[in-house]
Amino acid sequence: MDGFAAVDFGFAREVLQRGVAALYLVAFISTLNQFRPLLGERGLLPVTRLLAWAESSPSRARLLRPTLFRRIRYTDRRLAVLCWIGIALSALLVAGVPQLTAPWVPMLCFLLLWFGYMSIASIGQTFYGFGWEMLLLEAGFLAAFLGSTDQPPPTAVIVLFWWLVFRLEFGAGMIKMRGGREWRDLTALMYHHQTQPMPGPLSRQAHLLPGWFHRAEALGSHFAQLVVPFFLFAPILGLWIPGPVPAIIGTAAAAIIIATQLWLVLTGNFAWLNWATVVLACSAISVTGSGAVAATDPGALAWFGGLPPYWFGITTAVGLLVVALSWPALRNLFASRQLMNASFNRWQLANAYGAFGTVTKERVEYVIEGTVDEDPGAAEWLEYGFKGKPGDVRRVPRQFAPYHLRLDWLMWFLPLGRSLDEWFTALLVRLLEADAPTLALLADDPFRGERPRWVRVTSYRYRFASRAERRADGAVWVRDHRRPLVQPVGLEQPAE
Repeated sequence: MDGFAAVDFGFAREVLQRGVAALYLVAFISTLNQFRPLLGERGLLPVTRLLAWAESSPSRARLLRPTLFRRIRYTDRRLAVLCWIGIALSALLVAGVPQLTAPWVPMLCFLLLWFGYMSIASIGQTFYGFGWEMLLLEAGFLAAFLGSTDQPPPTAVIVLFWWLVFRLEFGAGMIKMRGGREWRDLTALMYHHQTQPMPGPLSRQAHLLPGWFHRAEALGSHFAQLVVPFFLFAPILGLWIPGPVPAIIGTAAAAIIIATQLWLVLTGNFAWLNWATVVLACSAISVTGSGAVAATDPGALAWFGGLPPYWFGITTAVGLLVVALSWPALRNLFASRQLMNASFNRWQLANAYGAFGTVTKERVEYVIEGTVDEDPGAAEWLEYGFKGKPGDVRRVPRQFAPYHLRLDWLMWFLPLGRSLDEWFTALLVRLLEADAPTLALLADDPFRGERPRWVRVTSYRYRFASRAERRADGAVWVRDHRRPLVQPVGLEQPAE
């Protein structure tokens, strides 16, 4: 690090720009495939209804975050156009094309991605109410100011990425320490692999590991989130302490965070949360001279470390803006009632992060079944299969992350609430209508596009099968505690 220019962080910039763009690519593809049946004109929670509510009074309008669809009337077609633009821009940035030009070109591309995705997330309601949505927005905004390949990365922006990773990791660690006792007595991971929202193909093997390993996992998590993040800032000491040690410390801190995140990738499906953390942690990886660029006019640029004066001014202003916005998030980290995944401004910059402050001990799944028989009391019931959430006890969970299965994730939250959400009732209606876009969100429609006469919902407790149970009948899951949740309901009869 050389004053205003982070001359040893060219590799970090490459990973950040291309990695963040790749995450936007996944996010826009996910939205293109799922937004319309979930939130479109005929979605489970129609956006048009939300926008009409917001426009009904100025006070309501102020509650809605910035979105293009305040000025442009929402239609499913316009949503698709926005997604395709986002996909195209993301692909160009992944390929590194805009980065070969003037720094304002990748800046403009990332800002378009940032505001385009904010326009979607702002109207996404509960289906976009996840911490990684605001994380992607903040990462995209910061990536806009990393510059192009003909100049070194600005030090101010690299440090802002360290501050983002610090809030992400340290915030998650503090949430755990203030949360359930299971994190403090190191037993949380004895349950988490089994009860997490969407297990992956290796989650069962991870769950069956011995207790001492799970305690070591929890201890390692505390170390990686509560201790290591402070060392991300070690390269700053290189401004005063000669030698490679500060940079090595920062790189080692990044490596530890990356290693813990890759373990989470292997054992779960957390959309792009873990991959985003991996990409962002690379901001602290130092490679000597990787960002050094020979100045075409050394006399004019020497004071700014190789940065054009206008670009130095822009990035400095961005740094001061984020610092000014960061006070609520900093205070939140040490507050007794720490907020998790909270934004303190309309633009979702300098947010508070955190996840899984408590770990559920049992896994409850709502299973939706349908029948074509007239008499529901004597009917043969067939089960709808979801892509990611557990259902068929013999199906091995699949790996979907960083792709985000929004409906499956919301299904996990249902048993944690006190009543059925509005969107779930709408889902049952769409299944009774055999609505094709809704059925496309599922893995298995047992009626192959035909309308069922009745649907019902049954609650089960799920747990991973032991090794002996797996050998005996090939089951991955064991389910019991069967309990009727929604009695048979047809189109002419509302759900109970």
